[in-house]
Amino acid sequence: MNSLSQILTTLYYMGPPLLVAMILHEYAHGWVANRCGDPTARLEGRLTLNPLVHIDPIGTIMVPLMCVLQPVGMFFGWATPVPVDPEKLNKPRRDMALVAMAGPGMNLLLAIASALVLRLAFVIDPSIATHWAPEPSWIPRHDFSGMPWLLVAAIATYSIWINLLLMAFNLIPIPPLDGGRVLMNLLPYKVALALSHLEPFGMMLVVSLFIFDSHLHVIGTVTGTFVPFLAQTLAPGG
Repeated sequence: MNSLSQILTTLYYMGPPLLVAMILHEYAHGWVANRCGDPTARLEGRLTLNPLVHIDPIGTIMVPLMCVLQPVGMFFGWATPVPVDPEKLNKPRRDMALVAMAGPGMNLLLAIASALVLRLAFVIDPSIATHWAPEPSWIPRHDFSGMPWLLVAAIATYSIWINLLLMAFNLIPIPPLDGGRVLMNLLPYKVALALSHLEPFGMMLVVSLFIFDSHLHVIGTVTGTFVPFLAQTLAPGG
């Protein structure tokens, strides 16, 4: 169990980028759906950046807190999914694939934006690179000119990792995850119909994937190889 100071430090550095990542992920789904002819999210007041309408008690509050209290190797969570009515979309199969891709696409854009902010912080204050702390609990600088940019750099770094992890997780090709929905709308109809039957058990399959990953090495490959490669590509040294 982490100490109170460690918990508060983790929430301080990682809470804001996780909240932004989750909210904009769902907003992107609703925005693309609205552009493709389905105004459901907009009419229900979900096409907004107000975090209060997107908060899921379990995914936005309890799961992140559990990740902090009992470290599981990642800081994770989700927001309340925005409602989408496929029948109102202009071209249901094509548009549902676009709607599904919008969430992971937004996370990729946020990771790129965070990498640009990190690079800007290094340009404005090059000394950050020599005082860089990989762990947010260690603050090696106390001068007023250095601390703000160190804070920006730390939050931007965690934003890169959080968004890349959310993108990779949501692209797992199992419905109801975004990757599964994309696959369902790209495959031939009969194959997609068969895949759709997995949706009620999809999250159970995903949880099982995490539980048995020590043997399958799927999640480990993504979080230990693919995501770090992308992170280093976006922000070398970050």
